[in-house]
Amino acid sequence: MRDIVILYSGGMDSSVALYKHADEIRLAVSFDYGSKHNKIEIGYAAQNCKALGIEHRIVDIDLNKMGFVSDLLQSGGAIPDGHYEDESMKKTVVPFRNGIMLSIAAGIAESMDCNRLLISNHAGDHAIYPDCRPEFINSMSDAIRFGTYNHVEIFAPFTNLTKREIALIGKEINVPFEKTYSCYNGQEVHCGTCGTCTERKEGLAGFDPTHYLA
Repeated sequence: MRDIVILYSGGMDSSVALYKHADEIRLAVSFDYGSKHNKIEIGYAAQNCKALGIEHRIVDIDLNKMGFVSDLLQSGGAIPDGHYEDESMKKTVVPFRNGIMLSIAAGIAESMDCNRLLISNHAGDHAIYPDCRPEFINSMSDAIRFGTYNHVEIFAPFTNLTKREIALIGKEINVPFEKTYSCYNGQEVHCGTCGTCTERKEGLAGFDPTHYLA
C-alpha cells in the first residue's frame, strides 16, 4: 500500500530510504528552501524518482527572504570545514528546518490521504541538529497525529542508525550512490572537506563512487 510521503533531498540518507521503501511511497517532496546546495541536490532527487516511477514534487520556501540565519543558506557565510561533531558545524543549522518541512508535508499527506511521513534523520545528526533528535521526532509525530484527521505519523527508521549503517543498507539494496549528492558547498564536484562530505566519506568507505576535490 502506497501510504508514505517522503521528505526527499536527493542526498545519501534519503536516497537509501527512497529505494528501500519505494513500493510504499506515493509522493516524494523536495524542499527548495534557499540553501547553497539545493539546486544540485534536487536534480539528483528528480533522477532517482524518475528511475523508480515515484511522483516528485518540489516545494519552494525561500528562507533567505524570511530572515533565517545559517551558513547553509545562500545568504549565509562560508561553509566551515570539519566533522559534524565539531562546534563550528552549528553554523550550518537552519533553525527548525525539519519542523517546517514536516508541517508542510503533513498537510500534503493529509490532502492525499497518506498517513505516514518518511524522514531520514540519523544518529550522526544528533550532535548539532536538535530537530533530528528522537525527542523532537517523537514530539512532532504526536503533534502531527493529533492535528490531522487521518492521524498522519512520522516514520523515521534511521533515527538511531549511524551513517555507516545506512550506507551498508544502501549497498545491500544497490542504491546508486553516484546519483546522490551531499556537499554543503553546492559545487558540481563534492568538496570533500565540509561536514557532510566528511560523513559521506566515512559512511561509504570501501565502496564510495564519489569524486571529491579534496
